[in-house]
Amino acid sequence: MDATNRGRVRVERSAKRVRTYLGGRVVADTTRALLVWEVPYYPTYYFPLEDVEESALKRTDTTKHSPSRGDGVVYTVTSGVVEAPEAALAYPESPLEVIRGHVRFEWAAMDAWFEEDEQVYFHPRDPYTRVDILPSSRHVRVEVDGVTVADSRHARILFETGLPARYYLPKTDVRLDLLEHTDTVTHCPYKGSAEYWSVNGHEDLAWSYRTPLPESERVAGLVAFYNEKLDIYLDGELEERPKTKFG
Repeated sequence: MDATNRGRVRVERSAKRVRTYLGGRVVADTTRALLVWEVPYYPTYYFPLEDVEESALKRTDTTKHSPSRGDGVVYTVTSGVVEAPEAALAYPESPLEVIRGHVRFEWAAMDAWFEEDEQVYFHPRDPYTRVDILPSSRHVRVEVDGVTVADSRHARILFETGLPARYYLPKTDVRLDLLEHTDTVTHCPYKGSAEYWSVNGHEDLAWSYRTPLPESERVAGLVAFYNEKLDIYLDGELEERPKTKFG
């Protein structure tokens, strides 16, 4: 893939077929999508206007300015009787020439997204992110406010590009009596949908994937804890709390 940069914005061409749906209908379908990193954590898709359904975009009077992308034109997305107000954005005169003639759809405003024939959740997969899950007999102990809430030698360690190692532990090695299930659900394009627990009154410190995506099946049903918010001892040594956006 060739790349273009302007400021902190990076653009690459994707080789995948990408589709997005609204109201049960395809509103955009392309094999020429752009991956645009508007934030450092993950990219978003820009579709060529030629690959968007002709009646899907209704221009509004709203505009948005970006220092790197220029002045944006905001559209409402329509599909049959369904509308997603102000859910698309294009930069027709962008100083970043490669995105001219393209439109970006707000991910959450659309019904579904597909890369090839696989549904994708939360945001596009970053081609530079890798997930490795390895079994480990290292001794992992999790402590919250001085109380041991998990103690295991049967961890699965998940290594994900740009994030600290996460220790996924069997529930039989976790003090489930100290966990209180919450209504929080998050979605990851690499792992799937996660459920959460509060621990000793601290909200959403632990999570688990009941039915993860195929590439992350090894952590199914296991429990992980935010390294950033509690104490984890690895082989008896207290790990330094990492500093991330989850801290």
